[in-house]
Amino acid sequence: MTWKKKLTTCTVLAGTTVGIMHVVNRLVYYISTIDNLLYNKDEKYYDWRFGSIYYTKQGKGSPILLIHDLNVSSSAYEWNKIVAGLSRTNTVYTIDLLGCGRSQKPNLTYTNYLYVQMITDFIHHVIGEKTDVIATGESGTFVLMACANDNTVINKIMLVNPGDLVSLAKIPTKRTKLIQHIINTPVLGTFIYNMRINKRTIEEDFRSQYLYDQNKLEERTIMTYFEASHKCSTHSKYLYASIKSRFTNANVIHCLKDINNSIFIIVGNANPENALIANQYQNHLPSIEVIGIDKTKHLPQLESPDEFIDQVKVLFDIDGADE
Repeated sequence: MTWKKKLTTCTVLAGTTVGIMHVVNRLVYYISTIDNLLYNKDEKYYDWRFGSIYYTKQGKGSPILLIHDLNVSSSAYEWNKIVAGLSRTNTVYTIDLLGCGRSQKPNLTYTNYLYVQMITDFIHHVIGEKTDVIATGESGTFVLMACANDNTVINKIMLVNPGDLVSLAKIPTKRTKLIQHIINTPVLGTFIYNMRINKRTIEEDFRSQYLYDQNKLEERTIMTYFEASHKCSTHSKYLYASIKSRFTNANVIHCLKDINNSIFIIVGNANPENALIANQYQNHLPSIEVIGIDKTKHLPQLESPDEFIDQVKVLFDIDGADE
């Protein structure tokens, strides 16, 4: 075979491969978003300088801001089982972080400080007063950073199964930056993202990490998370690339020493690692109070919403806590 024929063959194979990847990408996007499960009649948008931020506002009383986990499949849906209960006594705000759910998903490098700015601006411009904040997982890092950076925006803080301090201190490397570059490519990067974030992998996460009781896993929940991870033409891959490249990481140990706010940590007792991580935070700030919820893992607000609400009311001194 001459070099010209070899080149032609390679070109045809490469073109065919790219074509197949493109078809798969389009099919995954169609399947994931066809049901429009994330629709909410109460939706609002905050026109932030880096993109529109989806949020909801319900109830009356002192404000509580609920921030979902920093995960491409997460959204304000994470709080859907506790919003109604909390809104009886408080003004409850939920948001989709930039790059997640129904918020815009621009092609940029997502950093921890980007979210610090987003939360600070949202509280200043939308809520308009100092607020209590509840955040899940790694989202707790930029809440702590925002609190240390500006003590006028956040009152009490509740962290739900926060991220491991050692892992969060890791910084980007040449290898992780290469990963970001590959994932950000138009067809190949989207295909890789679709292979890593799909209905099957999301269901595996729920069964192994998110929920203790498998009987509480609902098909609608899986499909809603699936939709959130692919909405807006699968542009959540840009956030995914930043997370995998460690750009969203932050060493918050120094922040803990400078914060005077009341901080509480809720852990799912079914995963022993959660308590060990909570102890990391307590070692740096002994005033932090840790409360466990039995028979739950990473998302007690979905798995045991009534007990979660009770803990919020007690810890945040909300009137009607004993009702």
